Amino acid sequence: MKFVSTLFAREKIPWLFLALSAFALVVQCNLSWRGALIYDRGLIGAGEWWRLWTGHFVHFGWPHFIADAGLFLILGRLLEREHPVALRLTTVLMPLTISGAIYFFDPGLARYAGLSAVNLGLLLFYAAQGWQRNKLDWFWPSILAIYVGEVVYEATLKGGHGGGLIKFDDPTIHVATSAHIAGGLYGLGLWFVLWLRARKA
Repeated sequence: MKFVSTLFAREKIPWLFLALSAFALVVQCNLSWRGALIYDRGLIGAGEWWRLWTGHFVHFGWPHFIADAGLFLILGRLLEREHPVALRLTTVLMPLTISGAIYFFDPGLARYAGLSAVNLGLLLFYAAQGWQRNKLDWFWPSILAIYVGEVVYEATLKGGHGGGLIKFDDPTIHVATSAHIAGGLYGLGLWFVLWLRARKA
């Protein structure tokens, strides 16, 4: 499959994604930074707007960081050279879009952190592209179905603030379904915009 050959292509080093993952690693190694960077609804309302972006690079423990940063790097490897401009803009705009969505539409979510919603958006973007290339390939609709299943599963637990297989180092934190929905919509929206541009070209 194309994604396997792309993943192991020597020339495709995802420099931007490596740099952002390194930033997340530095934050993870300096837990005192968490309080200054995490998405915190109250502090954002008080004017600390940078948290809308930096909160995605904070993680609740090493298992959370390894899972998120690992998938982020894999997706960067698959996507960065293929869509350099779109992906550079996305690394700025998608975190802000997700945070904006949870700020306005999920007021009960006081704190949020992690790259999982960004990863889901990138994964759906990649899956939609794969399905566009080959509509008979079962792999891509399976990815989309798994995403929908995960969101439904999360939404049925604790009103969209439950579920998840990774244990966080803060027991008060739960999976934020609203963030995952926002990330997924962004990813599919990005695919649709690029598809329209390709049709007009």
